[in-house]
Amino acid sequence: MTSRITTAESVRAPGPPGLAQDEAERRLVRYGRNEVAPPPPTPLYHRVLAQLRDPLIMVLLGAALLTIAIGDHPDAVVIGLVIVVNTTVGVAQEVRADRAVAALSALSAPHARVVRDGAAHEVPAALVVPGDTLLLGEGDIVAADADLGEASALLMDESMLTGESEPVDKAAGETVSAGTVVVRGRGTATATATGPASALGRIAALLDGGHEPTPLQRRLASLGRVLAAVTIALCALVFVLGLLQGLAPSTMAVTAISLAVAAVPESLPAVVTLALALGARRMAARGALVRRLPAVETLGSVSVLATDKTGTLTEGRMVVQHLWTPSGDAAVSGSGYEPHGTLTRAGHTLTPEELRPLQELLTTAALCNDASLKPPGPASDAWSAVGDPMEAALLAAAAKAGCPGPAELRQACPRIAEAPFDSLRKRMTTLHHLPDGNVLVCLKGAPEAVLTPRVLADPAELLDRARQEAASLAARGFRVLAVAGAERLLWDMPAVEAEQELLLLGLIAVSDPPKAAAASTLAACREAGITAVMITGDHPATARAIAERTGLVQDGGPGEVLTGPELAAAPDTDLTGVRVFARTDPQQKLDIVHAWRAHGAVTAMTGDGVNDGPALRQADIGVAMGARGTEVARQAADLVLTDDELATVVKAVEEGRRVYDNIRRFLVYAMAGGAAEILVMLLGPLLGLALPLRAGQILWINLLTHGLTGVAMGAEPVAPEAMRRPPRPPGQHILAAGVWQRLLVLASAVTAVSLLAGLAARTVGLPWQSVLFLALLAAQLGVALGLRARLMTRKNLFLPASAAGSAVLAVAALYVPALRSLLDTEPVGWTGMWLAAAAAVSAFAVARLLRGAFRRKARP
Repeated sequence: MTSRITTAESVRAPGPPGLAQDEAERRLVRYGRNEVAPPPPTPLYHRVLAQLRDPLIMVLLGAALLTIAIGDHPDAVVIGLVIVVNTTVGVAQEVRADRAVAALSALSAPHARVVRDGAAHEVPAALVVPGDTLLLGEGDIVAADADLGEASALLMDESMLTGESEPVDKAAGETVSAGTVVVRGRGTATATATGPASALGRIAALLDGGHEPTPLQRRLASLGRVLAAVTIALCALVFVLGLLQGLAPSTMAVTAISLAVAAVPESLPAVVTLALALGARRMAARGALVRRLPAVETLGSVSVLATDKTGTLTEGRMVVQHLWTPSGDAAVSGSGYEPHGTLTRAGHTLTPEELRPLQELLTTAALCNDASLKPPGPASDAWSAVGDPMEAALLAAAAKAGCPGPAELRQACPRIAEAPFDSLRKRMTTLHHLPDGNVLVCLKGAPEAVLTPRVLADPAELLDRARQEAASLAARGFRVLAVAGAERLLWDMPAVEAEQELLLLGLIAVSDPPKAAAASTLAACREAGITAVMITGDHPATARAIAERTGLVQDGGPGEVLTGPELAAAPDTDLTGVRVFARTDPQQKLDIVHAWRAHGAVTAMTGDGVNDGPALRQADIGVAMGARGTEVARQAADLVLTDDELATVVKAVEEGRRVYDNIRRFLVYAMAGGAAEILVMLLGPLLGLALPLRAGQILWINLLTHGLTGVAMGAEPVAPEAMRRPPRPPGQHILAAGVWQRLLVLASAVTAVSLLAGLAARTVGLPWQSVLFLALLAAQLGVALGLRARLMTRKNLFLPASAAGSAVLAVAALYVPALRSLLDTEPVGWTGMWLAAAAAVSAFAVARLLRGAFRRKARP
């Protein structure tokens, strides 16, 4: 067959030439970008009103009106300042989040393959214009409404538009809609409508862009309501005690309301949102693009990582390293997709006679192929694959063997029909015209789908030899393809009907070696309590070899490899006891994810293909490959890896744990401070301190402790032990795992040291209320520093700087005349300063001791 191809006359390549590039640019100006217009920006006043509708802010507004009504203007100014600061922070965060979402959308924008100036190009889908010729293949999302010019076994998923779950067959002359997905087959289509004029654009115009709160935010909102109810009840008690002390009802009303507002961590929702947004930003900087903010909080509790093999655990740059034919084998040198290398046998160069069957094998594989090789250019200094990496490796191997190039093959043997590869048949067949009028049948596929008497006419002994060789190669970690071919006379049947009475040409062993970091990444998963599971469509022996080389399967652990057919034959198998799955279909991937979730695990699933889409959607965290993944996988995922590195998932898990730890740390800090303020107001009168704090002083403490200092706690670096402990249970309460205990101990400590400072000041004749005010604020700042996971770290200098700034403002409240008048404070002298400093140091020491005690208790 090789001689026929090399001596054939040149035949014009089929297919439309597409638009000229300059014409496409003119149409882009005329019709606009192929994207739905974003919703109109939210007016600033809408954002402000939304912040003011928060229940706790409304309480503040009520307190401000009350203070104005009774003529207490200084307290009204302080309350107003709190409202302004909280509202400003909330609005700023909303604007920042909107900008982050826009940036994420730009990074995850889909691409389309179009023909322009007679050549195929990959362009952003937003640049597709009416009249463009679209090239459609398995896994592509249709970029625009289009009329099909050619269609080969084209099956489309239109559920996004119609709600119908069954895919629809499409033939030439029919239309496809923007947003639909190519499930199987290939074709070409001419774009007819783009952007808002497309079916997807018309539907998108009707959509509501509202966002649901994350589960963590809902839990915290519920917690906040409970805390508010408890706090208001306690503040009512403070109000009654004040009246019994003979204080004015108006003074005690404002004090009680201020205490209620200050005691409840009303800035907690903003801190949570900010922590999630900062976490998403840090993940993006580390190569993990978060498409949905809830993924940030869920990542911290991932307990099972279900990963595919190719391109995730392995390099994803396929290289043909070994060839086998019935007449002999050969080793292939070279790396990557570079079409340069040699074929040798036992270290010796092949003779032309020895090379001929190998050329026939590789020529057939090059014809039964939809990929192409891209030479080095400005974007890359190496040869790269366009299309299926494995098919690109076949083209590179064919070039190394001296076979005709892809363009020459297409001219000599134009393709007339095909039966595309799918996950059920596990093979691909193409039909080609030969110069003498005959039809050349080219077939390649998985050995178990090709090496059968139903497909091949070869003797049983040859098929047995081939099966043994395929198993041997697969056991060595190769991905093995069987290739067959034959000539037909005047063939006019569908390509799938030609998959019989073929002759075996040989086997091709493709190496996709493990990534250098794969073993260390899986070791990090084990240390973090995350169970790694491989789910692949490859040969079981190949899957086992890679699992052993990467350490996914270790001595003493589950070593069984379960295949899709075995799973289908035994549906009651405990899937959580298996670590390696091979030859699985999409439904089985879903079943594996379901089994782990039913087992109480939080699952992260990686994938890059169309068949991964359902499992990515079903998993708690769907992780798609950004560079080599299909649009279906990227759109179904919660997390997109821009570097296609599994290690990035582990980094993202670490970031998720960091975010959750910081939220819990802030919760301990804020609630302990709020509880201490209530306890001071309750116990102070019993100790002879009639009105321990005034309303303005309470709000000033709240502003300085929950403001910049509280926000800074959300930026703390990850704890050293974060990835050396098991993931938190998904149903664990946010105040579980020792949080309640630490909170109560810290609240008691802050209350005690503050009241002691106030009593000591009264004893020595100092203005005890001002000393108590300063001590309570300083003690809370001491707790903020004492709760740090890395005490002397320089990675978050914002926290010590904000604590120092808050301390300066606290002292300013005692000495700046305007603030003294506003807050009704007095200078306390050096003795008062030392009392406040002692309170801060004592609270800091208690926080450090508590952290050490609970760390030791948490160790297994």
